[in-house]
Amino acid sequence: MTQAITSTDTSRNLLMIAAGGIVSGILTPLLPALIDQIVGLPGQLRISLIAVPFAVLVFILVWRFSANPWWAAGLAAIVTMVAFVCAVNAAIFIEGQTAGAAAVMRYLLAGLTGGLVGAGAMALGIGMLAGPRVAAVWWPMLITGTLAGTLLALDNALGLDQVSFLYPVWQAGVAVRLVMALRS
Repeated sequence: MTQAITSTDTSRNLLMIAAGGIVSGILTPLLPALIDQIVGLPGQLRISLIAVPFAVLVFILVWRFSANPWWAAGLAAIVTMVAFVCAVNAAIFIEGQTAGAAAVMRYLLAGLTGGLVGAGAMALGIGMLAGPRVAAVWWPMLITGTLAGTLLALDNALGLDQVSFLYPVWQAGVAVRLVMALRS
């Protein structure tokens, strides 16, 4: 009986975490217009501020689902913002390196790269700070982040600027996998 209750609670928690990822993913593409209003910020800092909604979610998740103090959750949020900058820069680099290819292929490769770099940087940083240090625990998060990165091609093909498929799916998937890794 208690196993059934625990299973239901776990499923409900994962659905709430996914919903939090979707909400943060909806807010993410709306922030560049707001951040552009702030004068004098360097480019990399501007990019990192776009990740604030997801960083807040990561803070909450690490604080709630790991046995670490609040400051470790704060550092995990900072790691998330750094990972976002790394992912964006990696995607831009790969898109530039594939300049002669078809647009869909360029954005597909850029999305795969950005997804892998973002999830990888998060797994490495959070794993060292607050999570299990067993690499196998983080593989599902890396795979989810990488595959969800392919939605960048869909976003580009549909010309989505203020709305995105990439961010809500990526952030929901990575958030769920993060919690699963922290529980291991």
